[in-house]
Amino acid sequence: MKPASFHAAPLRVGGITPLTTIDFPGRLSAVLYCQGCPWRCSYCHNPELLDASVPAGMDWPQVMAFLHKRRGLIDGVVFSGGEPTLQAGLPQALEEVRALGFATALHTGGMYPERLAAVLPLLDWVGLDIKGPQHCYADITGVPGSGARAFQSLALLQASSVAFECRTTWHAGLYSAEELQALGDHLAGLGVRHWAVQVCTEGPAAPGDTAPAIAAPVGERIPRFEVRGAQKSSFG
Repeated sequence: MKPASFHAAPLRVGGITPLTTIDFPGRLSAVLYCQGCPWRCSYCHNPELLDASVPAGMDWPQVMAFLHKRRGLIDGVVFSGGEPTLQAGLPQALEEVRALGFATALHTGGMYPERLAAVLPLLDWVGLDIKGPQHCYADITGVPGSGARAFQSLALLQASSVAFECRTTWHAGLYSAEELQALGDHLAGLGVRHWAVQVCTEGPAAPGDTAPAIAAPVGERIPRFEVRGAQKSSFG
């Protein structure tokens, strides 16, 4: 049975990474960067994708032609962004990509739980951004109520059979190391089994300072815990 879609429309793709080994665990993949995102996180590393009205960098037939040529060279396709679930064309695009024989992955902030639920049957893996403790979300994203939606999406993933990870980008300008620790404790209490923390580099935070503070207590309760390579920040 096909999942319910939110409307059929061509997916708008702002760019493509032809080959990656890190965006879809266990897969050689291409990444499709979907145009548009309703949130305005200060550390966004793809700000050029935020505006949903910007014309697509490649039209969907071009994307499919590219993927046809990649058959036998890659085995997965990641839908990233921006925010892929913003677009009505995501379910159909996933179906078409799976019809080529590719496994499919999604990177999402979880801002549309009902849309995530609709496409879960078409996904093999999900990377869910958990921006921070729920009470910090409005300050991080600029959108009131965004935290509740993200954690609703987490609950949907936990109730599904789709493999996923939670990942958090952290900077001391967003919330304290103690709150990051509390977030890890909360995720552990919810039964999350894979959490990755990425630390922004500019400003007072550094990966080496943060990892020991959270790895020992949280790492014992979350089976797979990682501190990943640093990301530059732009906090004003």
